[in-house]
Amino acid sequence: MEECKAVASPVDVSSRLMSSNTASKIDVSFLEAVRALMHLTTATRPDIAYAVSFVSRFMKNLQEEHWVAVKRIFRYLQGTKMHGICCKPRARIDFRGSSDADWAGDLTDR
Repeated sequence: MEECKAVASPVDVSSRLMSSNTASKIDVSFLEAVRALMHLTTATRPDIAYAVSFVSRFMKNLQEEHWVAVKRIFRYLQGTKMHGICCKPRARIDFRGSSDADWAGDLTDR
């Protein structure tokens, strides 16, 4: 995915991922990718925590659209790999953040 086209956000808001009752063969690369992303969320990339948590719900019966969602997270990481926070010695640090939770929009868990 070194040459992939970057995206602006890790989640496609127009995509409606749903769990499937049909059994599917577990794709080892999907599991490894999600595990690697989970490690990144705890170590250095909390900005992808929601997206990784969301796709990890579908590890039991994954479908093609779930794999597409995981690839999107990697495309987001590709576009933001040079972003970071630079803290200078003795500089005043004032971090501010916001969150927009849309639990009602989650079709799989309401």
